[in-house]
Amino acid sequence: MKARIKWVQDAMFLGESGSGHSVVMDGPEDHGGRNLGVRPMEMLLMGLGGCTSFDVMSILKKSRQNVVDCVAELEAERADEIPSVFTKIHVHFVVKGYGLKDAQVKRAVALSAEKYCSASIMLEKGGVEITHDYEVIELGE
Repeated sequence: MKARIKWVQDAMFLGESGSGHSVVMDGPEDHGGRNLGVRPMEMLLMGLGGCTSFDVMSILKKSRQNVVDCVAELEAERADEIPSVFTKIHVHFVVKGYGLKDAQVKRAVALSAEKYCSASIMLEKGGVEITHDYEVIELGE
């Protein structure tokens, strides 16, 4: 896997993934940026959310759950001192669908957290406390 980060100006950078996609990162105005892109630490948090969501949806599809919406809401705490690393991250899944089995959603979230999500497992090994929970919203038959 490769990535390339190109400085644009001030506190703005263009991140280019090895798969050919780009994203703008920028700092807030009080740090010399113009607030025109996500912060690098936000990118890291979103990457974790994307990684675990990918796992959860893959597992739910394999277990034939009729999911119509899945949102991972992430909340992170950071250390007060520099480097202000993540200390705690909580991931809350909201899964909506028809005929969903609570046990299947619970299993998918647990498998992602404990076995499959590379980002989550890597951050935990680095000392970040990561917790997960979920809610199932049944849309009816």
